[in-house]
Amino acid sequence: MEYSEIKQILQSITDPVEKLEMVMDFGKSLSPVPAGAKCTEILGCSSYVEICRHGDKFYGRADSKLVAGIVALIMAMIDGKTIAEIKSMDIAQEISELNINLGIARLGGINSMASFFKNL
Repeated sequence: MEYSEIKQILQSITDPVEKLEMVMDFGKSLSPVPAGAKCTEILGCSSYVEICRHGDKFYGRADSKLVAGIVALIMAMIDGKTIAEIKSMDIAQEISELNINLGIARLGGINSMASFFKNL
């Protein structure tokens, strides 16, 4: 699913619990990391998170449903973009604009993932 569709769905949901459940559902759509991908653990996340690169494509995985959903949002956000485009994105701000009721620890993880992509 493209990020524009995900964004539209999340912006149409007003119930905070329903929105969190939808984010968790998006996590189920994460593509499996292909063999040979170079993976980096993202420190600063409340769960175990890896961002992996195989050629020009990025993949992610996490050990909690909510964080996997957040990773799925970010993967959809950067999908099809060049490295220069990804580096110029404000991923944390974009996630913030979705008005997902995330705790401080989750926001720290988002900032860590955003920093990873800024420093490609």
